[in-house]
Amino acid sequence: MRESGDAVRLSFNELKDLLRRVFIKVSVNQETAELLADNCAMVERDGPESHGVFRIEGYLNTLKSGWVNGCADPRIEDCGESFIRVDADNGFAQLCLARARPLLLEKVRRSGCAVLMVRGSHHFSALWPDIEPFAQQGLLALTFVAGLSVVAVSGGKTPVFGTNPLAFACPVAGSSPLVFDFATSALSNGDTRIAARAGHLLPDGCGIDKSGQPTNNPEQILNGGALLPFGGHKGAAIILMVEILAAALTGGAFSYQVDFKNHPGAETPKTGQLLIVIDPARGGNHDFAARVAALLNLIRASGENIRIAGDKRLQNRARAEQQGIVITRAVLAQLNGFL
Repeated sequence: MRESGDAVRLSFNELKDLLRRVFIKVSVNQETAELLADNCAMVERDGPESHGVFRIEGYLNTLKSGWVNGCADPRIEDCGESFIRVDADNGFAQLCLARARPLLLEKVRRSGCAVLMVRGSHHFSALWPDIEPFAQQGLLALTFVAGLSVVAVSGGKTPVFGTNPLAFACPVAGSSPLVFDFATSALSNGDTRIAARAGHLLPDGCGIDKSGQPTNNPEQILNGGALLPFGGHKGAAIILMVEILAAALTGGAFSYQVDFKNHPGAETPKTGQLLIVIDPARGGNHDFAARVAALLNLIRASGENIRIAGDKRLQNRARAEQQGIVITRAVLAQLNGFL
């Protein structure tokens, strides 16, 4: 650990070990604690701020409330040549993915593609860590997650959908994989909370207040209001698609069905996740990664200051690997206080 002014710099392993001990302190089993700590440290290293260490207090409050099972034992169901279902046992999605990954990869290598459906799982992080490893192995992956009902449809006043993120990853010849991950709401719930904490207003079109009127005030959105889908009616169709894929198709709860009022302090959604993995080399398409690389090069050459999705995350990663992960002394004190 290195200190600099109001900040400290931790190596990835230092931060991960601290987070692992924090999770174990609240009786999360070793396997789950290791996965959550690794996931959270990766997101803190790469960004965004809204899904890294910022989430730890929410994790802990949720675990203490009894809403989520920190010692879950997911049940894997082999349902077909290219089809896997997982009952999450009310645990975290990362554990389900880790347990099912060997069978998923076996099916992809054998069949060319496979689908993993998880029901009754909690996902409280970014999605890119779930799928980047597949792209690093030359595979293409997509994933979809339903969330808490904090998003209203255009013209509506009552939240129906979660922020319903989706993520995509594919290999790129001679480069890191192309990976992007975003909420299908105009803004993520985490970014809305950060803006409220900082006292910042939001761009137009992000949300409504409790009476259904447009507002730029994140406090009004969070307290009785709602976020809106991105992109108007087109975004509304995509957020609906994610809800169907991640909740209806998996057998998980819809976003509007998540109800933790009897678990004070709980924050995580208990819904579902869909993961699709494809081997792009099937059918003789062995130049897939090279074609993607050529396409990205064309995009970069098309104008000045072009940024491809995921570029900022990779820049943050490279900086952190050289200089350490920067967190404030106050955050470090908070984390140590959880022990």
